[in-house]
Order: sequence, then C-alpha cells, then structure tokens
Amino acid sequence: MSHVVTIEEPRANRRVSQHQGGQRSRAGGYASANRAYDFLYDPLFIVSSEKDHTQAHIQATLARSRLRKVPRFRTMFSNLVHYPRYSLCWSKSDPVPTFISRTWKGHAERQEKAPWQLAPTDTSFQMPKKIDEDPEITGKNRYKYFDRPFLPFVQQMPLNVLFAAAKMEPYAFPPASSKCPPIPSKSTVATQTDYRDADVQTDPYSPEYVVCQNTLPELLTLATLTWGRGLPAGLAEVEMIERAREKRAWEATLPPLSDGSQFEKRRKMMDAMERKEWAFREQEIEKLQEIRLEVLKELLRKRDKNKNELNMKHLDAQWYKLQEAKEAKVAQIQHTHVSAIRKLVEKRKNIEGKLKRRDIIKEYSDYASQVYGPLSRLGRFPDNNSEDFVVKNHYLNTYEGLVELESSLPDFVTKPIIKPPKPKVITTKAGFLKRGIRMDYELAEVHKALLDKKNKALEEKKPLRFLQKKPIPQPRLPTPTLAVTSNEEEDIETAVIYLQRLLRGRVIQNMMFEGKEKRLELIQELRTSHALQEDEKLVKKAEKQVTLALQRQRNLHEHKVSLLENHLAGLEGRALADMLDFLSKELVRLQEERRIHAFAMLAERQRRTREAEESGRRQCEQRRLQEEDQMFKEVIKVHRSTVTSYLEDIILNTEENTAEEQARAEIERMAEEINDIAYEMESRRTHLQSEEIVAELVYSFLIPEVQKDFVKEKVRNAQRKHILAAHQIIHGHTETMLQQSFTERQQDEVSNAEQILDDDAQNENHG
Repeated sequence: MSHVVTIEEPRANRRVSQHQGGQRSRAGGYASANRAYDFLYDPLFIVSSEKDHTQAHIQATLARSRLRKVPRFRTMFSNLVHYPRYSLCWSKSDPVPTFISRTWKGHAERQEKAPWQLAPTDTSFQMPKKIDEDPEITGKNRYKYFDRPFLPFVQQMPLNVLFAAAKMEPYAFPPASSKCPPIPSKSTVATQTDYRDADVQTDPYSPEYVVCQNTLPELLTLATLTWGRGLPAGLAEVEMIERAREKRAWEATLPPLSDGSQFEKRRKMMDAMERKEWAFREQEIEKLQEIRLEVLKELLRKRDKNKNELNMKHLDAQWYKLQEAKEAKVAQIQHTHVSAIRKLVEKRKNIEGKLKRRDIIKEYSDYASQVYGPLSRLGRFPDNNSEDFVVKNHYLNTYEGLVELESSLPDFVTKPIIKPPKPKVITTKAGFLKRGIRMDYELAEVHKALLDKKNKALEEKKPLRFLQKKPIPQPRLPTPTLAVTSNEEEDIETAVIYLQRLLRGRVIQNMMFEGKEKRLELIQELRTSHALQEDEKLVKKAEKQVTLALQRQRNLHEHKVSLLENHLAGLEGRALADMLDFLSKELVRLQEERRIHAFAMLAERQRRTREAEESGRRQCEQRRLQEEDQMFKEVIKVHRSTVTSYLEDIILNTEENTAEEQARAEIERMAEEINDIAYEMESRRTHLQSEEIVAELVYSFLIPEVQKDFVKEKVRNAQRKHILAAHQIIHGHTETMLQQSFTERQQDEVSNAEQILDDDAQNENHG
C-alpha cells in the first residue's frame, strides 16, 4: 500500500527566511561592502519608507565609486608629482542592470492594498481578480518542494513529493541531419543550505546509522563520546570501555529476578560490586586530588619564582641607581680634587710673590697662551674689530648692482632647463627585482636595523608613584571601664551617702552648740565691753571709710582692666570667628565632595548592576531561543514519528487482515480434509473399533480427573490438622491477652475511683 503526500506550501520558506535573515544581520559589515544593492535585488530586504530607500541608494553609490584608476605604462613606477603613475577616469559601466527598477517597492504594495481598504466602505466596488503566477515547481523553486523522510528501518521508502504536471508543448520533429539531441543553452539550478552560518559543522562527520530490532551493538555505548570530549580515545577512555565490558559480563552472570532461591546470592553479588565501585571511585577521587595538589604546588612554585625574579629585578634596578649616584659623586669629588690641586700648584710656583718679566718668545711659541687665545675675563675681546674684514661690494649690497649683475649673466644661468632623470630599471622583463637591487634593499634594511639598535637608548626605570611608608601606629592606652551595677544597688548606695551626710551635719551642729554653751559667759562679756568703747568705734568707722575708698579705687581699676580685656577678647573673638567660619566652610566643602564621590560610586555600581542584569537578560534570551529551537526540533521529530507510526499501523493492520484471511482459508481447507477423512473412517469402522475408541477416551479423560480430585482431597486432609493446630495456638494466646487487659483495665478504674474519693474527703476536711 503506497501513500502519496501532496505538498501545497513550500516547506523551505522558513529555512530560506532564516538563512537570508542571518545574512541581513551582517548588513553592517559584509553586506555594506559586497552586497550594497540588496535593497534592489533581495525581495526580503525591506525599508520602512522612501526616504530610507533613497538613503540606501546614496550609500551604495558612495560605497561603489565609479572612478577607476587607469595606469600609465610609461610612468607606472614613478613617484614624481609631474609624472603620475595613474590617471582617474569615470567608468561608464553601471553595476545595476537597466531592467532592474530603482524605484521604491512601497508604491506597488500600496496600490495592491488600496482595493482591500476600499472594499469594506464601497459595496459597489468589485475586487480585481488576482492572477497567480507560476510557482515554477520544476524550475528554480524545485528545492522548496522536497522533504527528507525519517527512516527508522533499513527498507527504502519513496520520497514524499508530488511533482506538478509539466507543460506539454507540441512535439517538433528533429531535422534529419541532426545526429544528437540539442543541448539547452541555459538551465536553472537552485541551492539551499539547511544551516545558518553560526551552525556550520566544525566537528568530524558522524554518519547516520540504523539499529536492527532486538539488537544493541557495543559501539552504541560510546555514543556519548564526542570530538574533544573523549575522542580520540586515550588511556582513560580505554579503561572506561574495559570496565563497561566487565560490568556487562557481570550483569550477564547475575541470577534472574524470577528465581526466588537465588535472591540472596544476587544481593550478595550486587553488594560486592557496589563496594568495588565505591573503592574504584575513591581511587579516582584520590588521583584527582593528587593531580590538583600537584597543579597547586606547581602554581605556588611559579608564583614564588616570579616573585623572586621581580624582587631581583627591583634589587638590581636599585643597585644600579645607587652605583650611578656613587660614580657621579666620585667623579664630582675627583673633579673638585683636581681643581684644588691645580690651584695649589699655581700658588706654589710663586710663593715669594716676585714679579716676572714677560717672555714674548715663549708666549708666541705656545699656541695656548694669551696671545693666540685671550680670555674675555681679562678684558680682551678679539671680535671687536671684525667689521673691518667684511667684504663690501656694490653689486651685492644694492638693488641696482644686482640688476646690472643679472643682466650680464647668460640665459642658461637665469633660465635653466631641467631634464627629468630617466627612471632606473630595477626589474627584469619577467617582472622580478634584479639581484643587485634586491641585495641593496637587504643591505639597507640591515643598516637601518643596526642604526636602530645603536641609537636605542635604555628606558629609565620610572619610580613608583604611590610608594609611601606606612607608619606603625602607637598602641592605645587601655580604656577605663566601669563595672555595671543594677538600679537597686545604685538606689541603696545613694541612700547610704545621703544618710552619711545627715549624720555628719548633725555631728557638726552638736559640736557648735556644745562650744557655744561652754563659752557663753565670754561672749556676753565681749558684748558689754564693745558697747562701752566709743572711741574705738570712731576709729573703726574711719578705718571703714578708708577701706571703702580703697575698695572703690580697686573696683575702678578692675573696671578699666575688664574694659581692656573685653576689647582684646573682641579682637580675638573676631579672628577666631573668621577662622572657625573658614573651617566650617571647608568642612562643608569636604562633606559635599565626599557626598558627590559617593553619588558617583553609587552611579557606577548601578551602571554595573544594570550591565549585569542586561547580560543576564541577554543570556536568558539566548537560552530561551535555544529552548524554542529545541522545542521546534522536538515538534518536527514528533510529527515525523507520528507519520511513521501512522504508516506502520496501516501496514501492520493490512498484514494482520491478510494473515487472518489466509489463516481462515487454510483452516477451512484443513477442516474439510479432516472431515472427509473422519467420514471415510466412520464408514469403515467396526463395533470393536468403536469400543476401543470409547475405552481410550475414558482412560485418557475420566480416570485422570478422578485421580486428580483424589490427590486434592488427600492434600486438603493433610493440611487441615496443621491449620487446626495453628488456630488453637492463636486463639489461646489472644484469649489470655484479652483477659489480662480486661483485668488490668478494671484494676485501674478501681484505683482511680479510690483516689477520687480520697481527694474529696481531704477537701471536705480542709473546708
């Protein structure tokens, strides 16, 4: 039974749009240079308006300039301005053919949409008939109407494709002189990729395979290994394969689950295998830990080595700086020493201070004397009269002289004819550099490299910008602590202190009262004696007035001093106020600066947080796209499996129906043959043969049934005594337990009642 699926819609449209969408996504780089005219050629390239269409056209025109550089063969290798190596020409060829429309496609779309917008409003309007174009199924769009079926079995199945009827043309008889059929001059060929550029295969190709039913090849156990993750196989993969083989062999030796007698053996074997696997896993973990430990040691060793090298570099640089400073200081000391020694030698030449006569012959014989090179500090300036040696000429100093001199010169001096040098031929006829020229280039490069190496100066090591000495802070003094007491203790302590004050005050009052009582007579005597002394009162009065006058003077002096101090305090307060105002403003400025810095840090942190959130959203979007792609693949897979299962069901049902009909026909044929044989035997059978058949039936059916019932009754009687004994044991134990629980419950109820009565009696006695 064959099934043909007619495909009405192109199945490759989605892939085409994906593929072209992937190309349009690179429009910023690749398409801008190599596909500048996509807005004219590509039917899926859409611009939003006529303005964008014009802008795309301008960009394409600028990107594909029609100016062409045409070389001049005579001066092709010239570098002179007046002999250019090429000339610019305007190309007449247009990259866009004339039959391609350069207008915006939106006008045609608007014209197509206009009838649809006018139809709902105007009932008398008739929609124009749409003429469908030829889909060209057998032409350039042929690839869109193919589908590759899913092949779960080995047998071949025809492609699910239905070609459209080809257009028949009247047959034209070939001419008699033609010996071979004509070959068409043009043919339309279309290609289509199933993957985007991002999904291009980079791993080695793994062909499809088909597994026979009820078979599981060993090679499929390695299907999880991929290129770069287990392939090509190494020692670890080989060990894994050997372990898998051993495990499969061990699983084959396990007793089946249906055998109850071997259940304990199966459990012991599985426990032993589990212990073995755990031991192997522990060994792998130990190896992995050792490898990690070695890697960590190696990293620590490298870090120490790099640190030591860096320290050595720092020490060498510091030692080099100190050596340079030392050498400079030693050179300065030596220079000072030589200068001082020279001065001492000059002083020792004329210790007595005698005057010497000038030796003219010696001075003129010595070219380093003052005669040849006088010093300016001694008052001699040898260039004072240098103007006497300046050449003064009428032809050079005046304009008339220059004109006269120019008129006397010949024409080849004033109007030189410059002949450009012929370019040196440095290439052979084949277009290669000559050996000598190539050698000169190599020598020039070597010379340049040597000069660069010679003139290359050592870069000075820059000092560290933020190297600062961190002072060690002094340890703080211990903070005195006060034992925390409770409120009650504080109240008691306050009450005790107040009581002590009362007692001390009372003691002082009693002491004063006792002293007053003891010296009461002396007090009265003094009162009477002072009342009688009038002269002394006058003296005391005069002394009082003097004391008051002195007190007034002192108060006046104190007032003046206080005024002076107030004035000085005002001046000091004004200065302090200015200083505190400046400090407060500086504090406010610092606080604002810190606040602005904090805002900047918060803005930076918020920006980073938003960037992290955006990256998270982008990852989620990518993950969601991958999930949607996977869902789409799964849906396509389910559709294909559904079609396959549908075809399988149809084939199986057909096979079952055919087999059933064939079996019925075979059974009817055999039944007819058996009936014919039975009727023939029945016609030939005697009475004795009939009795033998009856006896054989009785012996084969009745006697075995009677024996079977007898054996069942015997087994039932044998099991009955055991069942009775078990019943007696169970019922005996349960009855004793029930009696014990009943007696215990009664005893508990009696004890509870007695306890309640005792409690009531005690309550009555207390009442």
